[in-house]
Amino acid sequence: MILRYKTYFLEFIHPFRIAINTRTQTPIILLELESNGIIGYGEASLPPYLFETQESVIHFFKKVDGDYLDTLSSMDLMLDYIFQLEPGNMAAKAALDIALHDLWAKKSHQTLYSFLGINPSNMRPSSFTLGMDDLKLLPLKLEEAESFKILKVKLGGYNDLEIIKSIRNHSDKPLYIDANQGWTDKELALERIHWLADQGVILIEQPMPKKRELDQAWLLKRSPIPILADEDCQTYGDIPQLLGRYTGINIKLMKCGGLREAFKMIKLARELNLEIMMGCMNESSCAIMAGAVPACLVDYIDLDGPFLINNNPFQNPRIKEGIIQFNDSPGLGLEPI
Repeated sequence: MILRYKTYFLEFIHPFRIAINTRTQTPIILLELESNGIIGYGEASLPPYLFETQESVIHFFKKVDGDYLDTLSSMDLMLDYIFQLEPGNMAAKAALDIALHDLWAKKSHQTLYSFLGINPSNMRPSSFTLGMDDLKLLPLKLEEAESFKILKVKLGGYNDLEIIKSIRNHSDKPLYIDANQGWTDKELALERIHWLADQGVILIEQPMPKKRELDQAWLLKRSPIPILADEDCQTYGDIPQLLGRYTGINIKLMKCGGLREAFKMIKLARELNLEIMMGCMNESSCAIMAGAVPACLVDYIDLDGPFLINNNPFQNPRIKEGIIQFNDSPGLGLEPI
């Protein structure tokens, strides 16, 4: 099996501001796995808080023995081998997991959702994310979000109420809120959550800094809307300790290590009666269309990455009534530009 990879930078259409930073681009690694002339595509997206870099991903890829992979009889054995190479490196492992899934589905001449036995008709609408930007840009951003039925709003700053009021002057779409750990006072957080509930907000992600267990448990007991863990939920092992502090979790392929891990997290979350969002980093169509497959099994979807950038290396996914559409091509169905 041949591994090929290259560095790339996804450029935001607008500077992307959240509670903890502002970015104009995100470094990624684009991966190709080739076996018998068939190519599987993968992607590692590397936002700052993951603490992985293009260099660390390449370092991990160099540990992978493609010839040895070809001797293994199943994708599970291949992923077992990849995961035992080195701890951490979840985005690098996600890229390999995605590429292997794409490759194996193509070898079987099936779409990835068919290969995994997933019904695409269960897909729910995705949200479209609005960063904490100059409010003068709001009408333009809402125009860019026209195909989406739900807006996801980044909060966690001094002008949270002003942002929501401005949105409500232009749109009555349902809202998801992501505070990105930006609220440090639990009383103020609760006050804002009650106000947001009256503004048509469906849920809120990670309102307080991670590891604030007691404050988060206090907030959950009093919140009128669901609260989902994002930064507090990275991998499968994090899920049990979230009980009593969150209503649900946000799964991202780059955090957990790929599709196999995402399906394990979904199964455990369902057993524990937790709600589930399938989310994303700043990603191209490659990682987004991979994440869209387990997204058919969850409650909330935030897979808008390609629509926030201006240099997607693949064709953008099609959106109909706010829902990501699969095509009938084998594997991920990607169309490189």
